Amino acid sequence: MSLLEVNNLRICYGDTAVVDDVSFVVRRSESVGLVGESGCGKSQTALALLGLLPRDASVSGSIRFDGAEIANTSQRQLDEIRATRISIVFQDPMQALNPYLRIGQQLRQILLQHNLARGTDADEKVIAMLARVGLPDPKQQFHAYPHQLSGGMRQRAMIASALIARPDLLIADEPTTALDVTVQAQILELLEELRDDTALLLITHDLGIVAGRCERLLVFEAGKLVESGPTGAMFAAPASDSMKRLLKFAPRIDRGAILPPAEGKTVLSVEGASVSYRDASHRELRAVLDVTLSLRQAETLAIVGESGSGKTSLVRALLGLIPMHAGRVVYAGQLLEGAVQTRAAAQRRDLQLVFQDPVSALNPQMRVQSIVSEPLRVHAGEQTAQVRLARVVAILKKVGLNESFLHRFPHQLSGGQAQRVAIARSLILEPKILICDEAVAALDGSARDQVLELLRAVQRESGLSIIFISHDLAVVRSISHRVAVLYLGRLLEVADTALLFSEPRHPYTRALLDASPVPDPLVPTHAAPIKGEVPSLLSPPSGCVFHPRCKFADGVCSDKRPLLREIAGVRVACHHAEVLLKHP
Repeated sequence: MSLLEVNNLRICYGDTAVVDDVSFVVRRSESVGLVGESGCGKSQTALALLGLLPRDASVSGSIRFDGAEIANTSQRQLDEIRATRISIVFQDPMQALNPYLRIGQQLRQILLQHNLARGTDADEKVIAMLARVGLPDPKQQFHAYPHQLSGGMRQRAMIASALIARPDLLIADEPTTALDVTVQAQILELLEELRDDTALLLITHDLGIVAGRCERLLVFEAGKLVESGPTGAMFAAPASDSMKRLLKFAPRIDRGAILPPAEGKTVLSVEGASVSYRDASHRELRAVLDVTLSLRQAETLAIVGESGSGKTSLVRALLGLIPMHAGRVVYAGQLLEGAVQTRAAAQRRDLQLVFQDPVSALNPQMRVQSIVSEPLRVHAGEQTAQVRLARVVAILKKVGLNESFLHRFPHQLSGGQAQRVAIARSLILEPKILICDEAVAALDGSARDQVLELLRAVQRESGLSIIFISHDLAVVRSISHRVAVLYLGRLLEVADTALLFSEPRHPYTRALLDASPVPDPLVPTHAAPIKGEVPSLLSPPSGCVFHPRCKFADGVCSDKRPLLREIAGVRVACHHAEVLLKHP
């Protein structure tokens, strides 16, 4: 019997339909994946199911839940089914959770509002649910504010709030997009374990997430449902062009060509780099510790690791955006010293950065033409306005944007379009080194593939060297020549891409690979390979920083810090690297 029936759903803003004539069902206890590229109407559909669309949206068609019509019904009637019958896990828990209320208060309100528990009984139910979603020390987290939790812990709290009333339908709207691959694996495993008889509507653009977890798929394109059916059958023989395109551009960690090692000369070397911060209590937080790396001409060096591993701190320090506590950086035979504004113009021009969040990186008061041409005005002021405009048009074309974007402001761009503008701005000076900090995280499908191919093409044409920071190991596999693995500020492994993906020497590297989803229902999903959270930088573990989460750790791992050493062409910091290489 169908729990949810949607018929001829249409969502409009003025005369523009963002969802058009969509019909589908979700049965009791069933898991259904709703997939499609950004802007296809997935989230709008989810919000419509709960009556959460803005006031200027008009909804027509039918939404029947457990036999009752809920489309365009009263807020009172919707309040009766929200949380208790239908719950939602939003993409960004920091925005979804109330920053002024403690976690326990927010979950307690759900129980009180729906008369599900009172007094100490409500507190006990909340603490039990926080424990069930895997939050460490749930009694302490009961009293914590959202900003005091990590991203993974906030998402667990969000799942706890969605499940505490034992709803019949759980809507998970991109629940793992902002999470590291290891935390993503934990969250997806958690959803499977906890939902019991609850039906699941899992919304995502990542086919790897739905491949082994959803019984059926719904494929959206431009606001329309273009294909639906059993997951296995749709992966094996997709009928729609949209599903074929999603499969074509879905990166895979288990197959595809890998770039051979780069053989150019070293253009950048980082020696013994350390970066420290001070917290509000003036305690030292050591974000990067004694990291030594090199970058060759026409090479892409990927830096991977969970949030808090020091990836961004390392590259910002070498660029002079934050101070380096110790160590040195050499570019083209010259030291890179001091803050970025004190460095030579040629050094600033040759090293460019693409930030992770394009919206905050672009000046909201400037049009695209001015944003992209600004580096030319600074570093090539002798050029005429006509020459600068021609170069702006050419570089925008390279990143897949036409002249119609010249006069747009950042708020008039999608996330993917804004990231392309940011990349165009970084490439217009023809830099020697480009640092991409999660530069394709905001993109999906064909847009991501287009940007990656652009970077490869520029590298082939000009010998561009790239430092590529990412948590998506499938993308790293396709773009990089070498990979460096960071954890809690320490360098744990450095290897050529082919060797690292086929024979990882460090247990942490192996766990990252095992946690990466594969867009294929025939490939079994791994249980979350790492449990728990990354330790605090204020109190890092003794010995090997990874030993509290490592299943191979023994006494020497907690007592003695392993040094980075070379084993058969791989630099690895592990006491048991030789033994683990033979371990299945």
